[in-house]
Amino acid sequence: MQLGVVGLGRMGRIVVERVLEAGHDVVAFDVDARARETAREAGATPVDSLSALTAELGEEKRIWLMVPAGEAVDAALSDLEGDLDGEDVVVDGGNSHFADSTRRAESTPAAYLDCGTSGGPAAAGAGFSLVVGGPAWAYEELESVFDAVATGPAGHERMGPSGAGHYVKTIHNGIEYALMQAYGEGFDLLSNGRYDLDLEAVARTWNHGAVIRSWLLELCEEAFREEGSELGTVADRVAGGSTGRWTIEEALEQEVPMPLIQAALAERYASRAPEEGRFSRRLVNRLRYGFGRHEVARRE
Repeated sequence: MQLGVVGLGRMGRIVVERVLEAGHDVVAFDVDARARETAREAGATPVDSLSALTAELGEEKRIWLMVPAGEAVDAALSDLEGDLDGEDVVVDGGNSHFADSTRRAESTPAAYLDCGTSGGPAAAGAGFSLVVGGPAWAYEELESVFDAVATGPAGHERMGPSGAGHYVKTIHNGIEYALMQAYGEGFDLLSNGRYDLDLEAVARTWNHGAVIRSWLLELCEEAFREEGSELGTVADRVAGGSTGRWTIEEALEQEVPMPLIQAALAERYASRAPEEGRFSRRLVNRLRYGFGRHEVARRE
């Protein structure tokens, strides 16, 4: 299959590389010439405009957008619109709000698939977890590409109609907030408790058979190994928050109580105040680097 990839940042590069490794052809576009050159070196065909991308793709266009949620998605769709029809398929692999995805599916001439992508840059070798919304025929058309980008056939699934993929990913992120907060608070108590503990050893031991073992706990182990049990210069400021807020807004609309996720979101916002040295916030800050390679805020 020939796939157009728009957006060659950290996540877009992984999509390009995994699709190429699976034997597909890739036409790649980014506004950054250096990113296009990196794609060329990987084996993709780089182009310098969206019109050049659609011309290169020919009759049936399969396009994967990996651009920041919001205006960038709408701008890309606006530029592509005149070259798309009902036989084409566009995948939005970013963290778009599900309501925006539903709106875009209704207005885009092509079949529109909203694809919630989990795993982050750290999952480049293993592949992502993909939850997809949109027309069944379009999902089936791109199954071989999803196989390549995900961990394999078990790593992706169509969740339902338009919006369902990004809806599921939003709630996934809300759960992620609460899990990171729980690990942060537990290790906070261990750090400030009765014993002088090697927190890397605690995390490593728990990761072998304990009930709370997980990839996030492996990332805790990594953080303590690389930063030390006191987390070195890692600050207690935690960035992000949009998908957690969307989760809480949806919970309020559906009248579903989410006290843990709401508290985790509130704690994230509280971290933006002058630093208090909270260990739990410092660990959550470092965990975001572990899975997403987000910048680690550091103390001066």
